[in-house]
Amino acid sequence: MRYFEDLEIGAETYFGSYAVTREEVLEFARKYDPQPFHLSDEAAARTHFGRLAASGWHTCAMTMAVIARHVVEEEQAGLGSPGVDELRWLKPVYPGDTLHVRGKIIETRPSQSKPHLGSFRTETTVTNQDDVPVMRFASIVLILRRPDQA
Repeated sequence: MRYFEDLEIGAETYFGSYAVTREEVLEFARKYDPQPFHLSDEAAARTHFGRLAASGWHTCAMTMAVIARHVVEEEQAGLGSPGVDELRWLKPVYPGDTLHVRGKIIETRPSQSKPHLGSFRTETTVTNQDDVPVMRFASIVLILRRPDQA
């Protein structure tokens, strides 16, 4: 199990990848972001996207799927996140892209009020198959402290 005490500022993690499919782009858009450029090749061609593009919120969801799978596999003592800061969609994500998710720990902090908890801030960067950044955000993650050190 990976605890707060195991974290190092500056440590980088490759969480994994996600293949973006046309079917998922359309399904997500129909349910959650039904704007024409997420639903129609013709409508998207008339925009700066040039072709069907994934919703930024879909990009967030795909990224979370990659991170969550990694955290479960690595048995991290994480307890979720109170929020995300500085979310930026840098480039469009298209069907056929492969997203790669990387994170860097930029701060660690033991809880002042709950000695069994700590938190850390990460900068997460999502790139496409050409290593072009498509999304970046900072987040705070809550994590258990090692039981014998809390």
